[in-house]
Amino acid sequence: MDYLHHPFASKRYTVFAKKGMVATSQPLAAQAGLEILQQGGNAIDAAIAAAAALTVVEPTSNGIGGDAFALVWTKGKLHGLNASGPAPALLTAEAVKQRGHKQMPKLGLVPITVPGVPAAWAELAERFGRRPLTESLKPAIRYAEEGYPLTPILGKYWARAYQAYRKQEGPEFEAWFHTFAPQGRAPEIGEVWSSKGHAESLRRIAASGARDFYEGELAQRIEDLMLEHGGFLRKADLAAYRPEWVEPISTNYRGYDVWEIPPNGQGMVALMALNIYEQLEQPEWLNAETVHRQIEALKLAFTDGQASITEPADMPVSAEYLLSREYASLRAQQICDNALDPKPIDLPKGGTVYLAAADEEGNMVSYIQSNYMGFGSGVVVPGTGISLQNRGADFSLDERHPNFVKPGKRTYHTIIPGFLTKDGEAVGPFGVMGGYMQPQGHMQVIMNTVDYRLNPQAALDVPRWQWVGGKKVQVEPEFPGELIEALRQKGHDIEVMPDGGAFGRGQIIWRDPQTGVLAGGTESRTDGMIAAW
Repeated sequence: MDYLHHPFASKRYTVFAKKGMVATSQPLAAQAGLEILQQGGNAIDAAIAAAAALTVVEPTSNGIGGDAFALVWTKGKLHGLNASGPAPALLTAEAVKQRGHKQMPKLGLVPITVPGVPAAWAELAERFGRRPLTESLKPAIRYAEEGYPLTPILGKYWARAYQAYRKQEGPEFEAWFHTFAPQGRAPEIGEVWSSKGHAESLRRIAASGARDFYEGELAQRIEDLMLEHGGFLRKADLAAYRPEWVEPISTNYRGYDVWEIPPNGQGMVALMALNIYEQLEQPEWLNAETVHRQIEALKLAFTDGQASITEPADMPVSAEYLLSREYASLRAQQICDNALDPKPIDLPKGGTVYLAAADEEGNMVSYIQSNYMGFGSGVVVPGTGISLQNRGADFSLDERHPNFVKPGKRTYHTIIPGFLTKDGEAVGPFGVMGGYMQPQGHMQVIMNTVDYRLNPQAALDVPRWQWVGGKKVQVEPEFPGELIEALRQKGHDIEVMPDGGAFGRGQIIWRDPQTGVLAGGTESRTDGMIAAW
């Protein structure tokens, strides 16, 4: 039978619970988080368990060798964690150019940066967790060692990745096929896949509080791989790495405070777009003029964000100005009846996982991790299950660009967790994964929630649009036809996509401040599930 064929529309409803909730893009990962909650862990422990499980049960989008960000609400305060890694000390623009590249390559050894995921787990556990990593990582280790059957969307993207990596030449890619295509092909939907090496890596990370990955045996194996094949990453880069606790940034949108991680992440783009859009007339539901203004506000925000967001010290303009009402008003005045044509931006697709977790004590976590483009660089550390990210692909080799590559610098980062509060009280975590779709997804989910009062599941289910550069806008196949024609009349170049795969995958958990009841929505575009009790 065809597990990707659905001749009739299906429907999901909002999930309610009181004691705890975990929403992820993979059922087994959600169950991993719930398992830890039921064993006495809090929402932070549950998020760690789910995140570790996702490296096993959704390797098409994330892994141990990726980066992470988190927003943690606990005891009435929101905390931000930036666990994105910098460029290695040997990675310079000149070194890349000497290898014949005119721009940063997307795959292979060159775009590999220091992974932040294991350090994120350890940092969250130490500061806010109740359970040790040796307990929180048990479900992930079990899935890796015993194996699990592939879910439909996972199988779809695994097959695509296999075909893409087959085109790559070089011995550095061989371990990917040994790990993720052990039968000489991608595993199929419903087929069981396991990785003993991945399980052992998780054990080492758990037992050492992640230091084995940065200073021990795993670090040495990463360096050995780099030395053998000519990569830039070294054990010294790993040993020097520490995640950074940051103050989240926010904007007030129609009475709600929307929170994001500050640069080097692109979450600021969503806040900028909401600020610009709020300057305009009140929105109307399923109205072409409203959607036109949303797209135009996002265009302007993204154009400016792409031109400025990087490490804060290298930004040509301050984040404070870009989030100011002065800036929003100036940009809003440029929106007219027809589609604008700002400087086009090439927006590649991304591979990321987002999860949300909450417990009965009021702790809530918005967490995201990624290898960037699918499995990442295509370079896997032999025998470990560790697929290394290609986050450095976003660096520029143009020294005039704010995102110019430099040793120790973190690149412009696409993955962004979101959080919503009102009058100082937590509403809850939300996120939409998927490369440069993410701030666009954040904007649309918040508008669906605040402007149209949609429940969390409905807010995720609304057909989405995605600006991809110039006047080009892609929409999902379910997007209303009358809106498509009206937008075309306004000068938008609308492309109806064959499926919703490029439009992000999100999770939402809202909390009622009076009753403590949790209400969750999960992504209908993937294998998502909410585990609750």
